[in-house]
Order: sequence, then C-alpha cells, then structure tokens
Amino acid sequence: MFGTCTALTRILAIWLNSYMTNGDASVFRALADPTRRQILQDLRGGEMAAGDIASRFPIKGPSVSRHLSILKGAGLITERRDGNRILYALAGERLALCLGEFLSVVCPEQVVLRHRAARERSRGRSRGRS
Repeated sequence: MFGTCTALTRILAIWLNSYMTNGDASVFRALADPTRRQILQDLRGGEMAAGDIASRFPIKGPSVSRHLSILKGAGLITERRDGNRILYALAGERLALCLGEFLSVVCPEQVVLRHRAARERSRGRSRGRS
C-alpha cells in the first residue's frame, strides 16, 4: 500500500511540476514565506501604504520592499501611487483562483463534492422562496 502511495505522490509531483504555469508557481513561492503571508493577511482590511506595512515588521524597509515586489510579481497584490505614497491592495481573486486550480488537480473529488453541496444549498434556498 505504501509503495502505491509513494508512486502516486511521485507521479503527482512530476505532473504538477510539468503542467503548473510559471505564474502559478510564483504564487506558491510567494506564499512560502511567513512575512509575505502576513502582508497578505494585513491587506485583507483594505489598501495600505508601504510605510504602514513596513512598520508592522521588525525587518528593514528594503527587505519589506523586496517582499512586496515578490507578491506583486506573483500577481497577489497591486500597487498605485497617491502623491509620494505607494499604496498596496490585494489583487482580486488571483490567490483563490490559483489555489482552486491546484486543489482541483490534487483532490478533484473534493471539488466535485463542494460543487454538489453548493448546488444543494442553492436548491434549498430557491425552494424556500417558493
């Protein structure tokens, strides 16, 4: 049994590494760092200035700028200028779409189950209105 699981894991890893786009891989590389994950969590509340983001960490400003650059390169955050400030925000649905695609490959049966459950909830709500 363990041999089958190991072989399946190896095949899955090869498949993911072969078919995952560089853009999707950059999302996972960006998520690998706890500082970048914390920045994403901080941005849940809305747009933040670079200085405000940097003030939340015990590391130097240039290091925070590098983290922001990696998140932006992965398409997870956006930036805009407001006078002399740079404001950052979460980038729409990029993270959810990338993770959803990954999960649909790794555990497709769970995706099907989630879709069925969502359909059933939707039918239940529409029946309640009738």
